[in-house]
Amino acid sequence: MTTQIETVMHYNYEYEEDEYMNQEDEWDRDLLLDPAWEKQQRKTFTAWCNSHLRKAGTQIENIEEDFRNGLKLMLLLEVISGERLPKPDRGKMRFHKIANVNKALDFIASKGVKLVSIGAEEIVDGNVKMTLGMIWTIILRFAIQDISVEETSAKEGLLLWCQRKTAPYRNVNIQNFHLSWKDGLGLCALIHRHRPDLIDYSKLSKDDPLGNINLAMDVAEKHLDIPKMLDAEDIVNTPKPDERAIMTYVSCFYHAFAGAEQAETAANRICKVLAVNQENEKMMEEYERLASELLEWIRRTTPWLENRTPEKTMVAMQKKLEDFRDYRRKHKPPKVQEKCQLEINFNTLQTKLRISNRPAFMPSEGKMVSDIASAWQRLEQAEKGYEEWLLNEIRRLERLEHLAAKFRQKADAHDTWSYGKEQILQQKDYESASLTEIRALLRKHEAFESDLAAHQDRVEQIAAIAQELNELDYHDAAGVNDRCQKICDQWDRLGTLTQKRREALERTEKLLETIDQLHLEFSKRAAPFNNWMEGAMEDLQDMFIVHSVEEIQSLITAHEQFKATLPEADGERQAIISIHNEVEKVIHSYSLRISANNPYSTVTLDEIRTKWDKVKQLVPIRDQALQEELARQHTNERLRRQFAAQANVIGPWIQTKMEEIARSSVEIGGPLEDQMNQLKQNEQNFINYKHNIDKLEGDHQLLQEALVFDNKHTNYTMEHIRVGWELLLTTIARTINEVANQILTRDAKGITQQQMNEFRASFNHFDRGEAEFARTMALVDPNGQGTISFQSFIDFMTRETADTDTAEQVIASFRILASDKPYILADELLRELPPEQAQYCIKRMPAFKGPGAVPGALDYTSFSSALYGESDL
Repeated sequence: MTTQIETVMHYNYEYEEDEYMNQEDEWDRDLLLDPAWEKQQRKTFTAWCNSHLRKAGTQIENIEEDFRNGLKLMLLLEVISGERLPKPDRGKMRFHKIANVNKALDFIASKGVKLVSIGAEEIVDGNVKMTLGMIWTIILRFAIQDISVEETSAKEGLLLWCQRKTAPYRNVNIQNFHLSWKDGLGLCALIHRHRPDLIDYSKLSKDDPLGNINLAMDVAEKHLDIPKMLDAEDIVNTPKPDERAIMTYVSCFYHAFAGAEQAETAANRICKVLAVNQENEKMMEEYERLASELLEWIRRTTPWLENRTPEKTMVAMQKKLEDFRDYRRKHKPPKVQEKCQLEINFNTLQTKLRISNRPAFMPSEGKMVSDIASAWQRLEQAEKGYEEWLLNEIRRLERLEHLAAKFRQKADAHDTWSYGKEQILQQKDYESASLTEIRALLRKHEAFESDLAAHQDRVEQIAAIAQELNELDYHDAAGVNDRCQKICDQWDRLGTLTQKRREALERTEKLLETIDQLHLEFSKRAAPFNNWMEGAMEDLQDMFIVHSVEEIQSLITAHEQFKATLPEADGERQAIISIHNEVEKVIHSYSLRISANNPYSTVTLDEIRTKWDKVKQLVPIRDQALQEELARQHTNERLRRQFAAQANVIGPWIQTKMEEIARSSVEIGGPLEDQMNQLKQNEQNFINYKHNIDKLEGDHQLLQEALVFDNKHTNYTMEHIRVGWELLLTTIARTINEVANQILTRDAKGITQQQMNEFRASFNHFDRGEAEFARTMALVDPNGQGTISFQSFIDFMTRETADTDTAEQVIASFRILASDKPYILADELLRELPPEQAQYCIKRMPAFKGPGAVPGALDYTSFSSALYGESDL
């Protein structure tokens, strides 16, 4: 343990120590006055001090007495620190003791430990509190502070170490340095974790804390050289064991097992060193192999890049360039990567050797990184020169190929442009062209001349390129010169032909302008004349419809006026024909191969001649048609007057008779039989008048056949006469029927002639109050038609004035026959009524089902109601 302390004594604890001691300042030192805790600390601290003092052949019995003179205190510090303290004072006086204790305290302070409220006088005086506090400070500094686990140190590091070591064990949960250790399983778990051969943990029980603690302490003392620093009873029986005592005892386990961990660490270190060495040797061999291969590749490649033999053709130079590109794309990149990896491996290897304190790696002769860099630089220079040479050669050949291609391109473009141009310029299409086409040809020729002028620059460029190819001694200069000469010769011919065509086009244009003026004049005069003839033909062939003599006379007058204009029209026709003849004369005089058709007019001379002949044929035909229509209109007028003469007599006669019938139905006359006789006499008279209607129908038929549908001589139409005649016959028949019904009603109801006259007066002059009128209309006009007949009115008046039977009256009569019973028997009916009526009632009366009914009782109430429609019997 001393060796371990000596190993770590050179580290600087200033920061961690200050931090931890600041925490110690916050502890409540008054708790040390607790007798139980003081007892535990006395025993634990005494045992801890003796575990170190025995190495110097001494020990203490009483912690507060044996350190008073400072000698054993200084000795303890020398043992646990491995350093020499100042020579102690050997005197026995108080100041000697104080001086020795101060030397010890100064040493402790020199280790960066702040001693708060601890003075040499208290130690010399045997102050238990101060002495225990001083020993605890020493334990913290030299036994606990140096513990470091996963970036935690001191108390937290020790606690974490305990938690990590005991984590796999059941019933163990280390959270502090007091209650977590009361059952003893934590101590047993620490021992079993490092020395499973000393304790059978599976046999331990949480219910035996004393046995567990004693077992752990006995095994630690016997096998781990850790003295008993606590009593099991004190730990178990104390509600909260002293934290400092537990920490001190547990720290001994940490230091006891640290040696084993150091051995394991040493083995790991050796393995690590060997692995590093093996890896370094492997990297050295790999470097040698890669360096040899890379240098060999550079040696083979450099002469190829230094070769500058030019090729004669572009294809061969392109092949060289393609090989070089393959080299740049496929062959060199892996070698660049190899070179870079070689340098990285070399630097990595040197760094690993330097870090592991190994001598630097020295490659074989000629394979140093600098050697490879020099060879690579020569390769790069050769590559750069080769690339520049390739590009210059290719540019030179490209220049020649470009000029040749440019010559061919421009020559091809010229040939394409000039193809067919000579044939076009030699055409005589203008000889058969119209004026519009000639002008279009002129515009097109002007565009061609512009194109020809613009193409002059291209021809000059072709000649210039051919000259340059000759100067550069192009291998196919003869072919270039031959083609260039052909292009120049053709260019001269195109210029001559262009001028000749322009002169011919302009000359033809002037002739066609003259013809065009004649065509225009023809069109201006032929179109109106043609329209006049078409209009005339339409008028002469027009299907006229007239309805009077006056209308046909008007048409005849207009036709005479038209015939008066024919001489003037014939003069215009002759002028139009002369214009056409002039056009044909010009065409034949100058041998023009153009049509004489007029582009401004769709009217031809043949059409004018044909239509003029047609007009002359239609004039007499029109004359005849008008005269025939005049005769027909005179006949129609006679038929109208004949029909009107009869209609004007029959119409008023029918109206007069209708009025007579109306008056006879309103006025109160004599007996109904006399009225009936008078009406029948009138009906016979109407029948006798029927032959006048038939004669009028015949005249109407003649008008229909002549298609005459109007007649200004009468307001009566045949339809009016027919409707009036039918209405007259219907009215007389209806009136006769009404009088007959009145006779029947009178005889059935027993109405006198005087009452009938009164009913007629009431019907003609009904003006009672609105309520009474509404009630009466509801009875006599139930359908709401708004009209009533006299017969309906008579029925209403008969009901209003007659003494009629009701269902209630019949029921009362049956009740008298039944002796006031609600039912009646068949015997009673047979006794009181005639047999036929009695059997009728017996057969139709339902059985009585009311209270007091007897067999054979009949319900006369329901029967009576059914007679008047008041029930569903």
